[in-house]
Amino acid sequence: MPEPDAAFAQARPRLFGIAYRMLGSAADAEDLVQDVWLRWRAADRASVRDPLAYLATATTRLAINESRTARARHEVYAGAWLPEPVDTSADPQLGAERDAALEVAVLVLLEKLTPTQRAAYVLREAFDYSYAEIAEIVHATEASARQLVSRARRQLADGRRAPVAAPEQRRLLTAFVAAAREGDLTALEDLFAADVVSHSDGGGVVRASRIPVRGATTVAKYVRAFAGHFWTDVEIGWSSVNGAEAALLRRDGTTFAVLTVAASADGIDGIFWMMNPEKLAAVG
Repeated sequence: MPEPDAAFAQARPRLFGIAYRMLGSAADAEDLVQDVWLRWRAADRASVRDPLAYLATATTRLAINESRTARARHEVYAGAWLPEPVDTSADPQLGAERDAALEVAVLVLLEKLTPTQRAAYVLREAFDYSYAEIAEIVHATEASARQLVSRARRQLADGRRAPVAAPEQRRLLTAFVAAAREGDLTALEDLFAADVVSHSDGGGVVRASRIPVRGATTVAKYVRAFAGHFWTDVEIGWSSVNGAEAALLRRDGTTFAVLTVAASADGIDGIFWMMNPEKLAAVG
């Protein structure tokens, strides 16, 4: 493998990991990484002292620009926007030193940050970049980089309770699927935090609630209302999606939904129904 190709191949998992966390879309992340590849082939590589730093910087800056466009698209999206799920069973950390900023619930919260805040947070929390490195990448001072990360952490903390450990998240998801299939109102309410929110992303392509459904009693009744027809002939597979357990719902051999939950000590506080068929290729 030629040296430029080898350098890019070595960096590629990290580049995709950065781009995906910034954009919430595997397809858009792939396109962005391809753009970085073309720029890398055209660059004066002899003057590049650290190929990984150069490539990560190019990826982050392109992702900051692209995320501004993506945010505008999400604002006019048909119904609730959820990230494109990715299978993390083979790569639990998705190219990162840590699995931070990967769960569906966190990616939804990251949408509320500015693109530069999001970039700083991703680089620090998922890839352990120093504040000096972050500052150089996002064109800021080191003090400003610290502030960007600090503010991002605060906003995410304000929007989410401390999550339960993975085994408890799996237990709650399994119990939720069983109760949802049966339409068991009492069992559903017992699993939920009082302020649970159900998010459904059909992309305007398949039938799904276009607004979040909120509150334990309301969500339980909502789930029970469609139990009779939604779960007919459904086969359930289990996989690690975005670093957490998820149910892959299949009918006639085709995955038509990816379902996962976020939970705290109070119970399930977030339910995510990812049903837009255009987003399911990476897990289907």
